Amino acid sequence: MNNDFDEYDELLDLKENDAKNINDAIGTVITKIEPLTITEFDANIVGYIITTKRQNIRLGLYAVIPCDNEHLFTRIQKLAYIQEFEVDDANEIHSNRMLKSNIIDEQDYKFLSFFDPICILYEDNAKNLIRRMCDRIPRPNSPIFPVTDKLKIQTGLNIPTKGIFIGHLSVGGEIVKTSNSEGATVPYYLNNDYSLGDPLIFRHVLVCGSTGTGKSFLTKNILRQFMSKDNRYKMKNMVQSDGSKVTKQPCIVIMDPQDEYSKMHENNPELTREYREQLSAFDIEYDGCDVKTFSAKVDWSSYSPTSKTPHMEYSIPFKMVQNNPWLIMSSEFNENQYLALDLLIKDYFKDDANPTYNGFIEFIDDGARKIDYVDSGKIHDATFGSVLRRVINSAYKTVFDTSAKPIDEIVKDVFKPGLVSVFPTEYISNSRSRDLIILSLMSMIVDSKLSTTGDEHIKNTPIILVLDEAHRYLSKSMNEHSRRIISKFADAARQGRKEGLGLFLITQDPQDIDDTVFKQINTRVIMKLSNDAAINAMKVKKEFEKRIPYLKKGQMIIHSPDNSDLVELVGLSKCVVLDR
Repeated sequence: MNNDFDEYDELLDLKENDAKNINDAIGTVITKIEPLTITEFDANIVGYIITTKRQNIRLGLYAVIPCDNEHLFTRIQKLAYIQEFEVDDANEIHSNRMLKSNIIDEQDYKFLSFFDPICILYEDNAKNLIRRMCDRIPRPNSPIFPVTDKLKIQTGLNIPTKGIFIGHLSVGGEIVKTSNSEGATVPYYLNNDYSLGDPLIFRHVLVCGSTGTGKSFLTKNILRQFMSKDNRYKMKNMVQSDGSKVTKQPCIVIMDPQDEYSKMHENNPELTREYREQLSAFDIEYDGCDVKTFSAKVDWSSYSPTSKTPHMEYSIPFKMVQNNPWLIMSSEFNENQYLALDLLIKDYFKDDANPTYNGFIEFIDDGARKIDYVDSGKIHDATFGSVLRRVINSAYKTVFDTSAKPIDEIVKDVFKPGLVSVFPTEYISNSRSRDLIILSLMSMIVDSKLSTTGDEHIKNTPIILVLDEAHRYLSKSMNEHSRRIISKFADAARQGRKEGLGLFLITQDPQDIDDTVFKQINTRVIMKLSNDAAINAMKVKKEFEKRIPYLKKGQMIIHSPDNSDLVELVGLSKCVVLDR
């Protein structure tokens, strides 16, 4: 068999270290089964796999086929057995004979692999490995080699060689091994510098998966990478004396419904010395970082810290409602009721220099004032009554204007470069109170980023806003309340790139996130999903879509068109910070 490949030895000089040994070839390109073709839209490339290599061949494996001084980088998309000799194996006698012998002679069958071409790999004049679209066809009888060079795989799949570590490249749940001395796997990084435009975190990230698939575990490992002391982002409105942009570390703000992220402050004692060395080899950050927990002071509920993380209480001032009247809307509000509420709020804030929730209720629960609004035709009588009934709510009373410091007075403590600010809400039993707190915080960040009159400290700090259970707040529900929320955050998603605001959404129901926000998310990390609607919402290629229900804990498919081709990954086996 080796003699069949001798004429191709001279073609294997493109730094494919393990492919220089012809014994590593897994087979040859053939034309007997189907014509060898390639077009702008598809290709028909079939390979015969030799018997000694068949046991390791799997769907999705990557391979290269030499084309003169270039290589066709491909992926196995179909496998097939064809009988070598004429025999009828669809009969009782043959089946019984095979069952008794339990032996299959591989030489009696042709094992074929059908390849999906991904790109052409070649070297430029400076000997840099480059990729381009598939524009040539390999010769018949060309050898086929498994790809085991890390740089070749990263280039072939367009994966950055540095950035934010997400996981290791895998196929069918098995990590792709390489022959490189510096590491035996292919790390997957998310672009995080300005060489190809803005860092991708500002084009937003979605992590989705069913309960128990490891979303929080994976998210902690990813977020920790952003907290590197060397990770800094440019501030567009801040210039140094030499004319260059001011750079700052990001602040990560986490809306945490389960109190899972405060322990990012602590080291994970399970990280052995050997494991730490492996992490360092891939430039993966580990150990605790600067974290502070902020809990809302809510009547009848109190937060009990679950970690050693520094802790501070805050309150939600009612004055935040002035620019965001939808904060005290329920989902039952229609457009007329919203317009009435908006008018009442504007008039109240003109009338009261020290606005409070109780003061607002007194303002609208005034019979004489109601008559004025109704008689003047500004608000219909029934509409006024509906608004009054819905804004008098115990959830609002327990949240607004409590005894702790207002959140807008501790901005410098919360939005601090290099800090992870965690906002737990699991201790709050009332769901409407929880939603009010989270929406108030989200609005504060978005308003400051998008408005010319927003808080300068927030505006001039790169912020990664992490929203767990994102479907609760960015739902595609068509009531007036949801429309107001979606409109605000769609604007934030569209302008996040230039304003230094990255959305990091976590959900088990991605199909419920409104399309205007969903379409702005460039990077989608897909873990196991069992719901057909959720899987369809991801809009990935069929061959990857079929894998999603079978992904194991820690496995993922990443869809990030501006970063790489669609690939499968396996995350770290241990959390880089304290997990539980």
